[in-house]
Amino acid sequence: MNNLFEGMFDNNFTDTISVSTFMICLCCALVIGFLLAWMSTYHTRYTKSFVITLAILPAVVCVVIMMVNGNVGTGVAVAGAFSLIRFRSVPGTAREIGSIFMAMGAGLLLGMGYIGLAFLFVIAVGALKMLYEHLDFGVKKNGTKYKSVHITVPEDLDYCAAFEEVFSEYTSAWELIQVKTTNMGSLFRLVYHVTLKNPEQEKAFIDKLRTRNGNLEIVISRQESEGLEL
Repeated sequence: MNNLFEGMFDNNFTDTISVSTFMICLCCALVIGFLLAWMSTYHTRYTKSFVITLAILPAVVCVVIMMVNGNVGTGVAVAGAFSLIRFRSVPGTAREIGSIFMAMGAGLLLGMGYIGLAFLFVIAVGALKMLYEHLDFGVKKNGTKYKSVHITVPEDLDYCAAFEEVFSEYTSAWELIQVKTTNMGSLFRLVYHVTLKNPEQEKAFIDKLRTRNGNLEIVISRQESEGLEL
């Protein structure tokens, strides 16, 4: 029965891991994974798949590190396998990437046998992360002033100067980010990043723009939704 938990290629030069040690590290990894998953749901948007993956990731990394067990060749192969995962995953937000690195760090500590340090790391960093989320640390002050404005204009309109007067009246800064043709080239879609002088005058700002673009489509959104999280 004991041979069932031994490697076929184990020899006198290989350090073996007992079943009890393996189960202790695995159970601790699952507990830490649950804590990380719970902390990642605090004051944030999340998906079920991400939370479940985060809960089991420390256990997976822990087992991998324990199986490497000082074998240089295996360690190099594992590093190559982990690097391939980056090219088979969609880009995530900065918050999700940070949570994944926390889970991997905890799994590395557990795989090396530092159970106490793993719990200390997760509790300290996780508590600090929750505090930052609670305090809205890093949120822009007066963030409602920063907008992205999408304006559709006819092809015969000189858009370079058509909106300058309106922008000068309602914004303190503006920049043309993108110009795109649409509707078989008969229309242009312009994207501006603007800083509103007074967010309460947003409707009046839109009404003035409508008089300049022939009452075509205008969209105003937050600038953060237009770029990457990182």
